[in-house]
Amino acid sequence: MLNPLALELNHIIEEQNKPVYEMFSLLGKSLYFPKGIVSQAGEARGKADRFNATIGMATEEGQPIYIDVIHKNLSAYDPKDLYPYAPPAGKPELREVWRKKLLKDNPSLEGKEFGTPIVTSGLTHGLSIVADLFVEKGDSIILPDKYWDNYQILFNVRHGSETLTYPLFTKANEFNVEGLLEALLSCKNGKAILVLNFPHNPTGYTPTEKEAEGILETIKQAADQGINIVAVMDDAYFGLYYEDSIKESLFARLVGLHPRVLPIKIDGATKEEYAWGFRVGFLTFGIGDPLVLEALEKKAMGSIRSTISCSPHLSQTIILDALLNPEFEMQRNERNKIMEDRAKRVKEILADRKYADEFEPYPFNSGYFISLQIKNVDAETLRGHLLNQYGVGTISLAETDLRIAFSCVELNDLDRLFELIYQSCKELNQCYINL
Repeated sequence: MLNPLALELNHIIEEQNKPVYEMFSLLGKSLYFPKGIVSQAGEARGKADRFNATIGMATEEGQPIYIDVIHKNLSAYDPKDLYPYAPPAGKPELREVWRKKLLKDNPSLEGKEFGTPIVTSGLTHGLSIVADLFVEKGDSIILPDKYWDNYQILFNVRHGSETLTYPLFTKANEFNVEGLLEALLSCKNGKAILVLNFPHNPTGYTPTEKEAEGILETIKQAADQGINIVAVMDDAYFGLYYEDSIKESLFARLVGLHPRVLPIKIDGATKEEYAWGFRVGFLTFGIGDPLVLEALEKKAMGSIRSTISCSPHLSQTIILDALLNPEFEMQRNERNKIMEDRAKRVKEILADRKYADEFEPYPFNSGYFISLQIKNVDAETLRGHLLNQYGVGTISLAETDLRIAFSCVELNDLDRLFELIYQSCKELNQCYINL
Protein backbone atom coordinates (compact mmCIF):
# COMPACT_ATOMS: atom_id res chain seq x y z
CA MET A 1 0.00 0.00 0.00
CA LEU A 2 1.44 3.37 -1.00
CA ASN A 3 1.97 6.10 1.57
CA PRO A 4 -0.82 8.73 1.48
CA LEU A 5 1.75 11.41 0.62
CA ALA A 6 2.89 9.40 -2.40
CA LEU A 7 -0.73 8.86 -3.44
CA GLU A 8 -1.37 12.60 -3.21
CA LEU A 9 1.62 13.39 -5.46
CA ASN A 10 0.59 10.68 -7.92
CA HIS A 11 -2.94 12.06 -8.07
CA ILE A 12 -1.69 15.57 -8.85
CA ILE A 13 0.59 14.36 -11.63
CA GLU A 14 -1.98 11.98 -13.12
CA GLU A 15 -4.62 14.72 -13.14
CA GLN A 16 -2.34 17.39 -14.59
CA ASN A 17 -0.10 15.36 -16.91
CA LYS A 18 -1.11 11.75 -17.59
CA PRO A 19 1.91 10.92 -19.84
CA VAL A 20 4.37 11.88 -17.08
CA TYR A 21 2.45 9.72 -14.60
CA GLU A 22 2.68 6.81 -17.05
CA MET A 23 6.46 7.25 -17.19
CA PHE A 24 6.96 6.50 -13.49
CA SER A 25 8.50 3.30 -12.27
CA LEU A 26 6.88 1.48 -9.35
CA LEU A 27 9.53 3.03 -7.12
CA GLY A 28 8.84 6.44 -8.64
CA LYS A 29 5.15 6.12 -7.80
CA SER A 30 6.07 5.11 -4.25
CA LEU A 31 8.45 8.00 -3.53
CA TYR A 32 7.44 11.06 -1.50
CA PHE A 33 9.08 13.61 0.77
CA PRO A 34 8.11 12.79 4.36
CA LYS A 35 6.59 15.26 6.79
CA GLY A 36 9.12 14.02 9.29
CA ILE A 37 12.28 15.38 10.89
CA VAL A 38 13.57 17.41 7.94
CA SER A 39 10.17 18.89 7.12
CA GLN A 40 9.37 19.75 10.75
CA ALA A 41 12.85 21.17 11.32
CA GLY A 42 12.43 23.37 8.26
CA GLU A 43 9.14 24.68 9.61
CA ALA A 44 10.73 25.36 13.01
CA ARG A 45 13.65 27.22 11.43
CA GLY A 46 11.35 30.12 10.62
CA LYS A 47 9.26 30.13 13.79
CA ALA A 48 11.23 28.66 16.74
CA ASP A 49 12.65 31.93 18.10
CA ARG A 50 13.06 30.66 21.67
CA PHE A 51 14.38 27.10 21.49
CA ASN A 52 14.86 24.99 18.38
CA ALA A 53 15.27 21.42 19.57
CA THR A 54 14.46 19.71 16.27
CA ILE A 55 17.48 18.75 14.21
CA GLY A 56 20.33 16.35 14.98
CA MET A 57 23.18 18.86 15.04
CA ALA A 58 24.96 20.76 17.81
CA THR A 59 25.00 24.53 18.35
CA GLU A 60 26.48 27.00 20.80
CA GLU A 61 25.46 30.66 21.08
CA GLY A 62 23.46 30.40 17.88
CA GLN A 63 26.29 28.99 15.77
CA PRO A 64 27.14 25.42 14.75
CA ILE A 65 29.73 23.78 16.97
CA TYR A 66 32.85 22.92 14.98
CA ILE A 67 36.39 21.63 15.46
CA ASP A 68 39.13 24.27 15.15
CA VAL A 69 41.57 22.04 13.27
CA ILE A 70 38.88 21.54 10.62
CA HIS A 71 37.83 25.17 10.45
CA LYS A 72 41.36 26.62 10.21
CA ASN A 73 41.38 25.91 6.47
CA LEU A 74 37.84 27.24 6.01
CA SER A 75 37.98 30.46 8.00
CA ALA A 76 36.99 32.57 4.99
CA TYR A 77 33.47 31.19 5.31
CA ASP A 78 30.76 31.73 7.90
CA PRO A 79 30.28 28.48 9.88
CA LYS A 80 26.54 28.57 9.17
CA ASP A 81 27.35 28.17 5.46
CA LEU A 82 29.49 25.08 6.06
CA TYR A 83 28.44 22.86 8.91
CA PRO A 84 24.64 22.62 9.03
CA TYR A 85 22.77 20.19 6.81
CA ALA A 86 21.89 21.76 3.47
CA PRO A 87 18.23 21.54 2.40
CA PRO A 88 17.51 18.24 0.59
CA ALA A 89 16.95 20.07 -2.72
CA GLY A 90 20.05 22.21 -2.18
CA LYS A 91 20.88 25.76 -1.11
CA PRO A 92 18.11 27.99 -2.49
CA GLU A 93 20.58 30.70 -3.55
CA LEU A 94 22.67 28.20 -5.50
CA ARG A 95 19.61 26.77 -7.21
CA GLU A 96 18.49 30.21 -8.35
CA VAL A 97 21.95 31.19 -9.57
CA TRP A 98 22.22 27.96 -11.57
CA ARG A 99 18.79 28.56 -13.08
CA LYS A 100 19.90 32.01 -14.25
CA LYS A 101 23.01 30.38 -15.70
CA LEU A 102 20.84 27.94 -17.67
CA LEU A 103 18.90 30.85 -19.16
CA LYS A 104 22.10 32.66 -20.09
CA ASP A 105 23.79 29.61 -21.62
CA ASN A 106 20.73 28.27 -23.46
CA PRO A 107 18.98 31.00 -25.48
CA SER A 108 16.20 28.63 -26.57
CA LEU A 109 14.95 28.53 -22.96
CA GLU A 110 13.89 32.18 -23.18
CA GLY A 111 10.16 32.46 -22.52
CA LYS A 112 9.78 28.78 -21.61
CA GLU A 113 8.68 27.35 -18.27
CA PHE A 114 10.94 24.85 -16.52
CA GLY A 115 11.85 23.87 -12.98
CA THR A 116 14.41 25.26 -10.58
CA PRO A 117 17.48 22.98 -10.60
CA ILE A 118 17.69 20.51 -7.73
CA VAL A 119 21.17 20.08 -6.27
CA THR A 120 22.60 16.57 -6.51
CA SER A 121 25.83 15.07 -5.24
CA GLY A 122 27.40 15.05 -8.69
CA LEU A 123 25.93 14.11 -12.05
CA THR A 124 25.94 10.38 -11.35
CA HIS A 125 23.65 11.01 -8.40
CA GLY A 126 21.33 13.01 -10.67
CA LEU A 127 21.16 10.11 -13.11
CA SER A 128 20.47 7.78 -10.19
CA ILE A 129 17.50 9.91 -9.13
CA VAL A 130 16.15 9.75 -12.68
CA ALA A 131 16.52 5.97 -12.58
CA ASP A 132 14.67 5.78 -9.25
CA LEU A 133 11.77 7.80 -10.60
CA PHE A 134 11.38 6.41 -14.08
CA VAL A 135 13.29 3.18 -14.79
CA GLU A 136 11.33 -0.05 -14.33
CA LYS A 137 12.42 -3.62 -14.93
CA GLY A 138 12.25 -4.37 -18.65
CA ASP A 139 12.25 -0.71 -19.74
CA SER A 140 14.43 0.22 -22.71
CA ILE A 141 17.37 2.57 -22.14
CA ILE A 142 18.21 4.01 -25.54
CA LEU A 143 21.91 4.74 -26.02
CA PRO A 144 24.32 5.00 -28.93
CA ASP A 145 26.60 2.02 -29.45
CA LYS A 146 29.39 3.97 -27.77
CA TYR A 147 28.50 5.12 -24.26
CA TRP A 148 29.78 5.72 -20.73
CA ASP A 149 30.01 2.34 -19.02
CA ASN A 150 28.41 3.53 -15.76
CA TYR A 151 25.02 3.73 -17.48
CA GLN A 152 25.01 -0.07 -17.45
CA ILE A 153 25.18 -0.18 -13.65
CA LEU A 154 22.98 2.87 -13.06
CA PHE A 155 20.08 1.60 -15.12
CA ASN A 156 20.39 -2.09 -15.94
CA VAL A 157 22.09 -3.55 -12.87
CA ARG A 158 20.28 -1.44 -10.29
CA HIS A 159 16.84 -1.32 -11.95
CA GLY A 160 16.62 -4.26 -14.33
CA SER A 161 16.26 -2.26 -17.54
CA GLU A 162 17.64 -3.28 -20.91
CA THR A 163 19.99 -1.31 -23.13
CA LEU A 164 18.86 -0.71 -26.68
CA THR A 165 21.63 0.74 -28.84
CA TYR A 166 21.82 2.35 -32.26
CA PRO A 167 24.98 3.12 -34.28
CA LEU A 168 26.15 6.58 -33.23
CA PHE A 169 27.47 7.55 -36.66
CA THR A 170 26.39 6.87 -40.22
CA LYS A 171 28.87 5.72 -42.86
CA ALA A 172 29.20 9.40 -43.76
CA ASN A 173 30.33 10.11 -40.16
CA GLU A 174 27.20 12.06 -39.29
CA PHE A 175 24.94 11.59 -36.27
CA ASN A 176 22.66 8.64 -37.00
CA VAL A 177 19.21 10.21 -36.78
CA GLU A 178 17.53 7.30 -38.58
CA GLY A 179 19.09 4.79 -36.20
CA LEU A 180 17.79 6.78 -33.24
CA LEU A 181 14.27 6.80 -34.68
CA GLU A 182 14.37 3.06 -35.29
CA ALA A 183 15.43 2.49 -31.68
CA LEU A 184 12.66 4.72 -30.31
CA LEU A 185 9.96 3.09 -32.40
CA SER A 186 11.06 -0.38 -31.31
CA CYS A 187 10.10 0.25 -27.66
CA LYS A 188 7.30 -2.29 -27.33
CA ASN A 189 5.79 -1.04 -24.06
CA GLY A 190 5.27 2.50 -25.34
CA LYS A 191 7.94 3.98 -23.08
CA ALA A 192 11.55 4.93 -23.74
CA ILE A 193 14.29 6.32 -21.53
CA LEU A 194 16.46 8.21 -24.00
CA VAL A 195 19.89 9.33 -22.81
CA LEU A 196 21.66 11.95 -24.92
CA ASN A 197 25.16 12.98 -23.84
CA PHE A 198 26.76 15.94 -25.64
CA PRO A 199 29.63 16.65 -25.73
CA HIS A 200 29.76 12.89 -25.97
CA ASN A 201 31.77 10.54 -23.82
CA PRO A 202 33.71 8.69 -25.25
CA THR A 203 33.95 10.24 -28.73
CA GLY A 204 33.89 13.97 -27.96
CA TYR A 205 31.14 14.67 -30.49
CA THR A 206 28.35 17.27 -30.41
CA PRO A 207 25.76 17.44 -33.21
CA THR A 208 25.67 20.17 -35.80
CA GLU A 209 22.68 22.48 -36.05
CA LYS A 210 21.20 20.35 -38.84
CA GLU A 211 21.73 17.13 -36.87
CA ALA A 212 20.19 18.68 -33.75
CA GLU A 213 17.06 19.57 -35.70
CA GLY A 214 16.94 15.99 -36.95
CA ILE A 215 17.17 14.65 -33.40
CA LEU A 216 14.32 16.89 -32.25
CA GLU A 217 12.14 15.88 -35.20
CA THR A 218 12.90 12.21 -34.51
CA ILE A 219 11.85 12.51 -30.86
CA LYS A 220 8.68 14.36 -31.83
CA GLN A 221 7.86 11.75 -34.47
CA ALA A 222 8.18 8.93 -31.93
CA ALA A 223 6.05 10.84 -29.41
CA ASP A 224 3.42 11.44 -32.10
CA GLN A 225 3.16 7.66 -32.41
CA GLY A 226 2.25 7.34 -28.73
CA ILE A 227 5.63 6.63 -27.13
CA ASN A 228 6.25 8.31 -23.77
CA ILE A 229 9.86 9.52 -23.76
CA VAL A 230 11.92 10.38 -20.70
CA ALA A 231 14.55 12.49 -22.48
CA VAL A 232 17.62 12.67 -20.24
CA MET A 233 20.30 15.17 -21.23
CA ASP A 234 23.59 14.17 -19.63
CA ASP A 235 25.34 17.52 -20.04
CA ALA A 236 28.47 16.68 -18.07
CA TYR A 237 30.80 18.40 -20.56
CA PHE A 238 28.53 21.33 -21.39
CA GLY A 239 30.27 24.44 -22.72
CA LEU A 240 33.35 22.72 -24.15
CA TYR A 241 32.56 23.32 -27.83
CA TYR A 242 35.43 23.85 -30.27
CA GLU A 243 33.96 23.79 -33.77
CA ASP A 244 30.73 24.01 -35.76
CA SER A 245 28.21 22.39 -33.42
CA ILE A 246 25.22 23.48 -31.41
CA LYS A 247 26.35 25.59 -28.48
CA GLU A 248 23.42 24.95 -26.15
CA SER A 249 21.86 21.89 -24.55
CA LEU A 250 19.20 20.02 -26.49
CA PHE A 251 17.22 20.28 -23.24
CA ALA A 252 16.42 23.90 -24.15
CA ARG A 253 14.78 22.86 -27.41
CA LEU A 254 13.05 19.81 -25.96
CA VAL A 255 11.15 21.86 -23.38
CA GLY A 256 7.61 22.19 -24.71
CA LEU A 257 8.30 19.97 -27.73
CA HIS A 258 5.54 17.41 -27.06
CA PRO A 259 3.23 16.39 -24.17
CA ARG A 260 4.69 12.88 -24.25
CA VAL A 261 8.29 14.11 -23.87
CA LEU A 262 9.68 14.84 -20.40
CA PRO A 263 13.04 16.63 -20.78
CA ILE A 264 15.43 16.30 -17.84
CA LYS A 265 18.76 18.10 -17.67
CA ILE A 266 21.61 16.64 -15.65
CA ASP A 267 24.60 18.95 -15.34
CA GLY A 268 26.86 20.46 -12.74
CA ALA A 269 30.10 21.99 -11.57
CA THR A 270 32.05 18.76 -12.03
CA LYS A 271 33.41 19.51 -15.49
CA GLU A 272 31.80 22.87 -16.27
CA GLU A 273 33.56 24.56 -13.35
CA TYR A 274 36.61 22.25 -13.07
CA ALA A 275 35.49 21.02 -9.64
CA TRP A 276 35.38 17.24 -10.05
CA GLY A 277 35.76 16.25 -6.41
CA PHE A 278 33.26 18.77 -5.06
CA ARG A 279 30.34 16.59 -6.23
CA VAL A 280 27.91 19.39 -7.04
CA GLY A 281 25.43 18.53 -9.76
CA PHE A 282 21.94 19.63 -10.76
CA LEU A 283 18.75 17.99 -11.98
CA THR A 284 16.23 20.16 -13.84
CA PHE A 285 12.77 19.11 -15.01
CA GLY A 286 11.73 20.69 -18.30
CA ILE A 287 8.03 21.02 -17.65
CA GLY A 288 5.88 24.10 -17.13
CA ASP A 289 2.95 23.09 -14.90
CA PRO A 290 3.82 24.35 -11.37
CA LEU A 291 1.75 21.65 -9.65
CA VAL A 292 3.50 18.87 -11.58
CA LEU A 293 6.89 20.50 -11.02
CA GLU A 294 6.30 20.67 -7.27
CA ALA A 295 5.19 17.04 -7.17
CA LEU A 296 8.20 15.89 -9.23
CA GLU A 297 10.51 17.86 -6.97
CA LYS A 298 9.06 16.24 -3.85
CA LYS A 299 9.54 12.79 -5.37
CA ALA A 300 13.14 13.66 -6.27
CA MET A 301 13.64 14.93 -2.71
CA GLY A 302 12.24 11.62 -1.47
CA SER A 303 14.94 9.81 -3.43
CA ILE A 304 17.60 12.15 -2.03
CA ARG A 305 16.31 11.87 1.55
CA SER A 306 16.29 8.08 1.38
CA THR A 307 19.84 7.77 -0.02
CA ILE A 308 22.24 10.60 0.85
CA SER A 309 19.84 12.83 2.88
CA CYS A 310 21.34 15.96 1.32
CA SER A 311 24.32 17.09 -0.73
CA PRO A 312 27.41 18.53 1.03
CA HIS A 313 26.90 22.08 2.26
CA LEU A 314 30.57 23.06 2.00
CA SER A 315 30.80 22.25 -1.71
CA GLN A 316 27.59 24.13 -2.47
CA THR A 317 28.82 27.21 -0.62
CA ILE A 318 32.15 27.24 -2.46
CA ILE A 319 30.52 26.79 -5.88
CA LEU A 320 27.94 29.51 -5.13
CA ASP A 321 30.69 31.89 -4.04
CA ALA A 322 32.62 31.17 -7.25
CA LEU A 323 29.61 31.66 -9.53
CA LEU A 324 28.94 35.07 -7.96
CA ASN A 325 32.56 36.20 -8.31
CA PRO A 326 33.02 38.71 -11.19
CA GLU A 327 36.31 37.04 -12.18
CA PHE A 328 34.81 33.57 -12.46
CA GLU A 329 33.68 33.73 -16.09
CA MET A 330 37.04 34.99 -17.29
CA GLN A 331 38.94 32.32 -15.38
CA ARG A 332 36.70 29.54 -16.66
CA ASN A 333 37.10 30.76 -20.24
CA GLU A 334 40.87 30.66 -19.80
CA ARG A 335 40.68 27.01 -18.72
CA ASN A 336 38.30 26.19 -21.57
CA LYS A 337 40.83 27.70 -24.00
CA ILE A 338 43.43 25.22 -22.74
CA MET A 339 41.05 22.38 -23.63
CA GLU A 340 40.29 23.92 -27.02
CA ASP A 341 43.98 24.32 -27.89
CA ARG A 342 44.61 20.67 -27.09
CA ALA A 343 41.62 19.53 -29.15
CA LYS A 344 42.79 21.56 -32.14
CA ARG A 345 46.31 20.16 -31.84
CA VAL A 346 44.90 16.62 -31.82
CA LYS A 347 43.03 17.47 -35.03
CA GLU A 348 46.24 18.72 -36.62
CA ILE A 349 48.18 15.62 -35.58
CA LEU A 350 45.58 13.21 -36.91
CA ALA A 351 45.33 15.10 -40.19
CA ASP A 352 48.63 13.39 -41.03
CA ARG A 353 47.49 10.41 -43.08
CA LYS A 354 50.45 8.31 -41.98
CA TYR A 355 48.38 7.18 -39.00
CA ALA A 356 45.45 6.02 -41.11
CA ASP A 357 46.89 2.56 -41.77
CA GLU A 358 46.64 1.81 -38.02
CA PHE A 359 43.85 3.99 -36.63
CA GLU A 360 41.41 6.76 -37.44
CA PRO A 361 39.47 9.08 -35.13
CA TYR A 362 35.74 9.01 -34.80
CA PRO A 363 34.24 12.48 -35.37
CA PHE A 364 34.96 14.85 -32.49
CA ASN A 365 34.50 18.58 -31.96
CA SER A 366 34.02 19.10 -28.21
CA GLY A 367 34.53 17.83 -24.67
CA TYR A 368 37.47 15.99 -23.11
CA PHE A 369 37.92 12.96 -25.34
CA ILE A 370 38.69 11.50 -28.70
CA SER A 371 38.10 7.86 -29.61
CA LEU A 372 40.25 6.01 -32.11
CA GLN A 373 39.10 3.15 -34.30
CA ILE A 374 41.99 0.69 -34.15
CA LYS A 375 42.30 -1.24 -37.39
CA ASN A 376 44.76 -4.11 -37.00
CA VAL A 377 45.13 -5.01 -33.31
CA ASP A 378 42.81 -5.59 -30.37
CA ALA A 379 42.23 -2.35 -28.46
CA GLU A 380 42.65 -4.00 -25.05
CA THR A 381 45.93 -5.57 -26.14
CA LEU A 382 47.06 -2.17 -27.37
CA ARG A 383 46.03 -0.52 -24.10
CA GLY A 384 48.05 -3.02 -22.09
CA HIS A 385 51.08 -2.64 -24.36
CA LEU A 386 51.01 1.16 -24.08
CA LEU A 387 50.77 0.98 -20.32
CA ASN A 388 53.34 -1.73 -19.68
CA GLN A 389 55.92 -0.78 -22.29
CA TYR A 390 55.64 3.02 -22.35
CA GLY A 391 53.77 4.11 -19.23
CA VAL A 392 50.89 5.52 -21.28
CA GLY A 393 47.36 5.17 -19.88
CA THR A 394 44.37 4.94 -22.22
CA ILE A 395 40.93 3.32 -22.08
CA SER A 396 39.84 0.41 -24.28
CA LEU A 397 36.10 0.40 -24.89
CA ALA A 398 35.57 -2.38 -27.41
CA GLU A 399 37.70 -4.61 -29.61
CA THR A 400 38.34 -1.70 -31.95
CA ASP A 401 37.93 1.44 -29.82
CA LEU A 402 40.53 3.28 -27.72
CA ARG A 403 39.58 6.44 -25.79
CA ILE A 404 42.12 9.22 -25.28
CA ALA A 405 41.50 11.95 -22.69
CA PHE A 406 43.44 14.86 -24.18
CA SER A 407 42.04 16.88 -21.27
CA CYS A 408 44.82 15.54 -19.05
CA VAL A 409 47.73 15.52 -21.52
CA GLU A 410 49.87 18.64 -21.91
CA LEU A 411 49.74 20.36 -25.29
CA ASN A 412 53.43 19.75 -25.93
CA ASP A 413 53.06 16.03 -25.17
CA LEU A 414 50.24 15.27 -27.60
CA ASP A 415 52.48 14.62 -30.62
CA ARG A 416 54.53 12.09 -28.69
CA LEU A 417 51.39 10.44 -27.32
CA PHE A 418 50.02 9.64 -30.77
CA GLU A 419 53.45 8.60 -32.01
CA LEU A 420 53.59 6.04 -29.20
CA ILE A 421 50.11 4.76 -30.04
CA TYR A 422 51.13 4.39 -33.68
CA GLN A 423 54.44 2.78 -32.77
CA SER A 424 52.70 0.32 -30.44
CA CYS A 425 50.26 -0.66 -33.18
CA LYS A 426 53.20 -1.44 -35.45
CA GLU A 427 54.99 -3.42 -32.75
CA LEU A 428 51.90 -5.50 -32.02
CA ASN A 429 51.32 -6.04 -35.74
CA GLN A 430 54.81 -7.49 -35.99
CA CYS A 431 54.08 -9.80 -33.05
CA TYR A 432 50.98 -11.10 -34.80
CA ILE A 433 52.93 -11.59 -38.03
CA ASN A 434 55.60 -13.59 -36.19
CA LEU A 435 52.93 -15.77 -34.64
